[in-house]
Amino acid sequence: MNIRIREFQTKDTAQTVAVWNKVVEDGVAFPQTEPLTEKDGALFFAEQTFTGVAENDSGEIVGLYILHPNNIGRCGHIGNCSYAVRSDCRGLQIGEQLVRHSLLQGKTHGFRILQFNAVVASNRTALHLYRKLGFTTLGTIPGGFRLKDGTYEDIVLFYILL
Repeated sequence: MNIRIREFQTKDTAQTVAVWNKVVEDGVAFPQTEPLTEKDGALFFAEQTFTGVAENDSGEIVGLYILHPNNIGRCGHIGNCSYAVRSDCRGLQIGEQLVRHSLLQGKTHGFRILQFNAVVASNRTALHLYRKLGFTTLGTIPGGFRLKDGTYEDIVLFYILL
């Protein structure tokens, strides 16, 4: 499958919201508990420093990421990202393409560091990918993520210099 990553456009809203909401609904990766509406999603994706969408040859959105500051002011040079891949397209290295693209966009947008605050410890694919791409593990927060079923899972923090 050929993938092209490009900047989010308003016309992408329905598809990006669907991909994002599936991850939220699964309750094992994103901290959000409420799904986005199309109206909220259009604003949410547009207000990020950069929202990248992965599009296949048919023009379908198969993944996305958001890039934004991790903090403000004197820490505003540290970026943060969240990634989502359509559930039927996982395992096709789309996530890796999104992360690599976000590293370039992070640098382009003036970030010096990319930090991930809450990678759920059971997300072995993400943990493996971040380590493969050279991210450094900062540590683990025991029980830092509440799963959809109400149990708690550890989260791992990562960073990489851009």
